[in-house]
Amino acid sequence: MKKLFLLLSSIILVSSLSTAENRAKRIMKELLDPKSNKVLVASHRSDWRNHPENSIPAMKSAIDMGVDIIEIDLQMTKDSVLVICHDRTLDRTTSGKGKVSEWTYDSISQLTLKSGHGCRTQIKMPTLREALAVCKDKVVVNIDKGYEYFDKVLEITDEMGVTDQMIIKGNKPLEKVMNKINGRMVYFPIVDYTKKNAQKLADSYLSSGYVPAAFEVVWPEYTPEVQKTLKKIHNTGAKLWVNALWDTHNGGLCDDAAMYGNPAEIYGKLLETGATLVQSDRPQLLLSYLRSIGRHE
Repeated sequence: MKKLFLLLSSIILVSSLSTAENRAKRIMKELLDPKSNKVLVASHRSDWRNHPENSIPAMKSAIDMGVDIIEIDLQMTKDSVLVICHDRTLDRTTSGKGKVSEWTYDSISQLTLKSGHGCRTQIKMPTLREALAVCKDKVVVNIDKGYEYFDKVLEITDEMGVTDQMIIKGNKPLEKVMNKINGRMVYFPIVDYTKKNAQKLADSYLSSGYVPAAFEVVWPEYTPEVQKTLKKIHNTGAKLWVNALWDTHNGGLCDDAAMYGNPAEIYGKLLETGATLVQSDRPQLLLSYLRSIGRHE
């Protein structure tokens, strides 16, 4: 009986480990399935409300709560080390000052990160390698700021065996993307209606016959032009990525800061756009709401 118990325990443990190891692939499979109605949650700068943004503890917390995608931002140090940092300068998020590009990594590694309230912590800024080691097999990683470092990123992700769980986004024309990315990593075009070329960029993709896995669309006003573009995106079979972060990102449909309101009112209108990828500053709140309506199991 004892041997049987140990055997069964071993099987359960192996099964559990296998499930954990394959979670990122399962998420990516869902993301690439145009028929899937599941809403995937992207955590903006990881769980930055409880930990310093873009930090390892913030990433681990987001993974533990069950987010599907962790969004990170890249900067390069003076000695060409890719680090996770949203700003080009160190002032807002660390104990240092000046441009990231003017500091060596050894110097940056002596700094500490600040919390979302601007308080110093003992947590250090991670490198891209350190972040990917935490996320490997567990969650899809979206590199928001970092397209300019694509070749260096790909070298690292290939070496670590995580390229198939990566998303990189940008606002580059289709021809430039195809020449550079060429299927080596999932790429989302960003159609930002606060920029003059937004409609031109959207039309260049929508009329090309090339269908990206998803479009990220940002709109300050929910105009007929925006609604028409969203409809065209859905008709191609591509998914729609929207930002719940601030109402200026979605024409006033959703303000993620309203965490004390009715979640149906906070997120409901946003989902009515057909979005199945939502980036949030309140991932736990969004996950709870989606699970309550059967859109995230």
